[in-house]
Amino acid sequence: MLPFYLLTLAGIIQAHNQMLPGSCTFESSTCGYTSDADYTRWTLHEDGRFVMVESASTDNQTDDMHDESQREVTGVLLSSVLEQSEWSCLRLVYQITGSGSLDILQRTEAKSVDKPLWSSQTPSESWVISSMDLPNNTEPYRIVLEGKPGRRAGSSVAIFEIHISPGYCLECDFEESHLCAYSNQWNANVNWYVGGGGLQFLQNDIVHDHRVSNKTGHFMYVDSIYARTFKEVAKLVSPMTTVPISGCLSFQYKRSEEEGNMFTVFARDSLGQYQELWKAGSESHSQTPADWTPVQVDLKAPYSVQVVFEVAFNSQRGGQVVLDDISFSPEFCSRDTEPIFDPSIANCDFESGLCLYTQDQVTGSSWRRVSVRPNIFRNGDHTTGSGSFLMANSQLRPHSGYVSRLIGPTLSGNMKYCLRFYFSLRGFNQKDQALSVYLQQSSSQEKIWTQGEKSRGIWIAEDVTFQTSQPAKVVFVSSCRSFWECGSVALDDITVNLGDCQLTAAVAGVLSSSLSGHCDFETGLCGYIQDKERDDVDWERRRGPTPTSYTGPTGDHTIGLGYYLHMEASPLLPGQSIRLLSRPLRGSRGPRCLGFYYHMYGSGTGQLSVHLDKDKEDTLLWQQSGEQSIAWLRARVEYQCDSQHQIVFKATRGSSIRSDIAIDDITLESGQCPEMEIRATVGTSNEIE
Repeated sequence: MLPFYLLTLAGIIQAHNQMLPGSCTFESSTCGYTSDADYTRWTLHEDGRFVMVESASTDNQTDDMHDESQREVTGVLLSSVLEQSEWSCLRLVYQITGSGSLDILQRTEAKSVDKPLWSSQTPSESWVISSMDLPNNTEPYRIVLEGKPGRRAGSSVAIFEIHISPGYCLECDFEESHLCAYSNQWNANVNWYVGGGGLQFLQNDIVHDHRVSNKTGHFMYVDSIYARTFKEVAKLVSPMTTVPISGCLSFQYKRSEEEGNMFTVFARDSLGQYQELWKAGSESHSQTPADWTPVQVDLKAPYSVQVVFEVAFNSQRGGQVVLDDISFSPEFCSRDTEPIFDPSIANCDFESGLCLYTQDQVTGSSWRRVSVRPNIFRNGDHTTGSGSFLMANSQLRPHSGYVSRLIGPTLSGNMKYCLRFYFSLRGFNQKDQALSVYLQQSSSQEKIWTQGEKSRGIWIAEDVTFQTSQPAKVVFVSSCRSFWECGSVALDDITVNLGDCQLTAAVAGVLSSSLSGHCDFETGLCGYIQDKERDDVDWERRRGPTPTSYTGPTGDHTIGLGYYLHMEASPLLPGQSIRLLSRPLRGSRGPRCLGFYYHMYGSGTGQLSVHLDKDKEDTLLWQQSGEQSIAWLRARVEYQCDSQHQIVFKATRGSSIRSDIAIDDITLESGQCPEMEIRATVGTSNEIE
């Protein structure tokens, strides 16, 4: 008997039945995978078996040297062109030794930016298997594996096997030795084991694989014979989904001694929170222990989840549970199943109206949609710096107090949501009623958030997780008792997503860090590089206000209390500049849209420009000079380049120390820019008017 938790690497590398193009065991070749010549080369081990990229070490360097003593190494491995129009699953056996990262991306020639599929920065002492879904794609594509070993000597990233099979990663018949990356959550007494294969493991005639219908097939089973305490639990866990999926999850099971065990199926998110999908009930008396019972259950996973098959026993005579043939269909099990609710109906940036939000006219006071042209005295909106937002303001009203209620559209019940919005308060002496958020369900209303501190006149992001038991509406309420206690309340950029805010934030952070050129500077420079060769000082990663009065931002653009990149003018002479370089970007025939936010406030502000560095030659794409606003302003630049290049942000000091310049929230996407502010091709330059 081979327990699942003792499967070794030798078992993982046995032959596979259904391997699609792009699969490779690296036994004697790389199966068409090639190293990108612009990066460090991946090398095939001399005995085959795996391919790896190592840190840049020399013979006289030791393991205890600091990370800074080594240069950064990146290896990019490209598959051949793959044409797989149906949904498939990529399973990867890999190892990160020491420190480093491994990113898997999907490259479509029609798009200039690779799509991130999966990422890991977790080192291990042995091989690790991970799975990622490849949704159906009508265009040919390549798999891109980007390995970046840490700078410490001895660090490496290695890939042992790439296995691409048809279907969803949740699916498994347990016939292959890697067991579709399902894992047993170890318990001292009860665990899931591999059964079948012609050996007699179980009692009560539960010996036949469901599909094969003889003793040669395999299945998973758990037995109570080793149970020692009440309610001992065995858990079989699927790989984590990597893309949103919804549909019908099916499986077959056998169960004996139904009074002595509980068999339950859960969905578990990346925070470890469980949602029950199904529980076994009393079986039909016509069934025998040898009968397979089919189950179908709807699964709605708008964010990453694992499916957990859990069996609990109350004694050593609790019987057995056998599981086989897990499958998935994108169609729900029943035609009556409601589709996944789209919470984006509650999104609004107020640029063209109130969207689906309404005002409560009974209170006699309304939120006003306003647009403030940004200047050195007044902040603009959060979306662009020069757009529209909502404001509740008592000081312009003839009476002393007010209550303003903004009511959102109806959200579906029995779901968990993440609400994000931006707010700004000015002049409030009271804090508890300046701005609150309520959840309105039928005739009841529950407060789910209230402002706890002054926002210092900057835009602050707030995330609120809430659960609905029935259809509900989100209501924003601003109230004031007297003229002397109140100021203005501003509200902008409301978004609603499914799931806990920690989940949506984690997913957004992983995707952002994986995309070339994307950065909000919350966790570092995201691969951007300081130009050490041509600069006297560096860009500074900062939070809060700048040290020089009457200059610079008072908070970042992303969340208000986070980080941004800043040029401090004090150590520079007039005309000196600093440069920030993106990591190398591949060329493409299609356009790209570079977006970013910039802050240029100060009487002596110099110049901010964006360049395209190609073959060590700079081409100006965009520039802005002089003091612009006390607000963060949005810029978008569309450009096109068919060869490898870098994006350069260059800040130049003006005539005085009040010449600070800041940037934040850089994005780089394929395709044309929406609401175009500027278009540029290599060899031309323009300014935003």
